[in-house]
Amino acid sequence: MADPLYFSLWFPSLRLEQLQIHLTSVLRQLPSPQVHAATVYALDWQQAPTFQRVYGNESTGAVPPEEAVAEALEFLHDDYAYEFETRWKLWMPEGDGLLDTLWREQELPLRIVAFGPEFDEGCYQQQGHIRIDIGLDTPFLCEEVPLDEEGQKRLQQNVLLLVALTKAVEKNCGAETRLLWTESEDNMASKLIARLQKLN
Repeated sequence: MADPLYFSLWFPSLRLEQLQIHLTSVLRQLPSPQVHAATVYALDWQQAPTFQRVYGNESTGAVPPEEAVAEALEFLHDDYAYEFETRWKLWMPEGDGLLDTLWREQELPLRIVAFGPEFDEGCYQQQGHIRIDIGLDTPFLCEEVPLDEEGQKRLQQNVLLLVALTKAVEKNCGAETRLLWTESEDNMASKLIARLQKLN
């Protein structure tokens, strides 16, 4: 069963004023470091956004991270969360999951969220100062799909993209603690290793 996948980052002694630097740095590590939308939430996720900006249309709208982050963080408060939508391309199976499975590269959303220390009762303690919402774990596991040679290759390509993203963030963003996790709290690293071992 598909499970939402996250990559959380905690920074040493993070002050709210440093959020812009860290956010921009994380966004710069993404495969396509362009922001398509920015949203700011106050207090918790139940509130309507206090700021929302979509940059252009689906196919052409995007701005550099520096521009989107500077605009959203004009509303800098301890109890706000800041969400930025980017995109990346992953291979996804199409068809009935049997012999005629086709694989197509699809553009999927990748969301980066930064939490003020008072947002949603200090949820950053569990969620991270910055959290990358990767989406469902399906493109990296495809547990329901029998994999032929092409399927194995496409799955491995997706996993390599995920590993490259986490390594780039780890190397370049100064986070003290990092965690790749799923909503069900299954050990994602173990699941990835087990799935890849089945391919060999």
